[in-house]
Amino acid sequence: MTDALKRLSDEGVAIWLDDLSRKRITSGNLAELIDQQHVVGVTTNPSIFQKAISHGDGYEQQLADLAVRKVTVEEAVRMITTADVRDAADILRPVFDATGGQDGRVSIEVDPRLAHNTPATIAEAKQLAWLVDRPNTLIKIPATKAGLPAITEVIGKGISVNVTLIFSLERYREVMDAYLAGLEKAKAAGLDLSKIQSVASFFVSRVDTEIDKRLDALGTPEAKEARGKAAVANARLAYEAYEEVFSSDRWSALDKAQANKQRPLWASTGVKDPSYKDTLYVDDLVAPGTVNTMPEATLDATADHGEITGDAVRGTYEQARADLDAVAKLGISYDDVVQVLEDEGVEKFAVSWNDLLKSTEAELRRLAPSEG
Repeated sequence: MTDALKRLSDEGVAIWLDDLSRKRITSGNLAELIDQQHVVGVTTNPSIFQKAISHGDGYEQQLADLAVRKVTVEEAVRMITTADVRDAADILRPVFDATGGQDGRVSIEVDPRLAHNTPATIAEAKQLAWLVDRPNTLIKIPATKAGLPAITEVIGKGISVNVTLIFSLERYREVMDAYLAGLEKAKAAGLDLSKIQSVASFFVSRVDTEIDKRLDALGTPEAKEARGKAAVANARLAYEAYEEVFSSDRWSALDKAQANKQRPLWASTGVKDPSYKDTLYVDDLVAPGTVNTMPEATLDATADHGEITGDAVRGTYEQARADLDAVAKLGISYDDVVQVLEDEGVEKFAVSWNDLLKSTEAELRRLAPSEG
C-alpha cells in the first residue's frame, strides 16, 4: 500500500466515500475507513440505498417494527434511510468538529421523482434536514432547471446542500449563482453564513461513457484519438469556472460575512471503461479545495497504486479546451451530450427509488404479523 490517499488529502482534496449501508456502520467499517483511509465524508444516492436495503443485512428488525406499525412504504423508506444517515453523521462528527464543519458530512438526497418540481423539492429538503437532525448533513438537490431555485431557497434557510447531477459547464455556473443567491438571502435574514456549507457534485465518468460511445460509432482515427479525454477536460474547466466565481466582487462581499466557498465535488469517479486506469478520475483531478467521492473499489485502487503528483488541474485549461474542441469538430454536440446525461441521471435515480419502494414493500408484507 502506498500512502497516496494521504498525499491526496495533503493536496487539499477531501476524500469522501460514495457508499453507505447499515452493515458498514454497525461492523465498524466506516469508522475504520475514517481512521485508516483518510475518509472525511460520505455520499449516498437512491441507487446506493436500493442496493443496501435490497441485498444488505441489518434492516430486518427495523422493517419488522415498521410492519407492525403498518406505516406506508414511503414512510418506511424515509425512516430507514435517515436512520443510516444519522448514524453515519454521528460517526463522522469528530471530523466535522475538527474541520470547523467543512468535512465530516453525510449527504442524503431528496426524492428523485421531485427533480422537476421546485416547491416539492424545497419542502422535502426541509423535511429531510428536520428528520436527520444533524448539523453535519448535506441535503442533495439535483441541478435540474427546477432544482436551481430550490437550491437558493434551501440555502437561504440555512440548510447545507450538496447539488448533484451536474454535467455541463453552463449549468455549473447556474448552480454557483443559485448558491450565492441563497447566501445573500441567508445574510439578509440575519443567519450565520459560516454555518452553511455546500458542494457542487460535478459528474465525471459518465461524460466519457457517453462521448466515447459516440466516438466509437464514428470509428475514425481522429475519433479514436479523442477517446477518454472529455470527462477530465470538462471537470478541469469546471474548476476554472469555480476559481473565477469565487474570486469575484460578488463573492468578496459574502466572504467578508464569513461565507464558505461551494467546493467542487468530483462524483461518478469509478472508471467505467476497463481499458482506462482505474484511478484516472482521481489522479488527473487533484486540485486544492475539492472533494472526490469514491466508491470503495476506487478508494482501494487509489490507496494501492494512485499516482498523486500535485495539482493536476490548474495550468491545464488550454489543453482541456482543445480536448473538448476536438470532440466538437467530429460533430458530437456537447450540449446534447450533457442534456442526455442529466435526463438519464434523473431517470436512473427515479428508477432506483421506485425499486427501493417495491423491495421495501415486499419486505413489509413478508414481515407483517398475521391478523387474528
